[in-house]
Amino acid sequence: MNITYACVLLAGLTPLIAVTIAKWKLPNYDNHNPRDWMARQTGFRARAYAAHQNCFESFPFFAVAVIMAMMVGVDAQTMDLCSLIYVVARLLYILCYVKDWAAARSLCWVVGYGSVIALFVYGFQV
Repeated sequence: MNITYACVLLAGLTPLIAVTIAKWKLPNYDNHNPRDWMARQTGFRARAYAAHQNCFESFPFFAVAVIMAMMVGVDAQTMDLCSLIYVVARLLYILCYVKDWAAARSLCWVVGYGSVIALFVYGFQV
């Protein structure tokens, strides 16, 4: 179960990881108007910021799946495995987004989303 908890924490930090990549070592960063400034970025920075936004979109579905799996009594090993798959897929998703590997990025998204759906499916079987 500790693995699942750690995965929820790490998944919650993925937006920070992605936005750090987007903003790393940038000259003329405008902290007074960061969203407008970020909207003008291109290349890997823009893609990292898009990954940042997607991480926020993905996290609630994962967190709810973990909570529901715990509530219905899905075994810890299954939750750990699904959670690890999700986090690894999401970290690879960020990498693929930044590197502009679109097909691999989509595959990572599907794997991560599938692991969350698996948590729900296992919950229905308990």
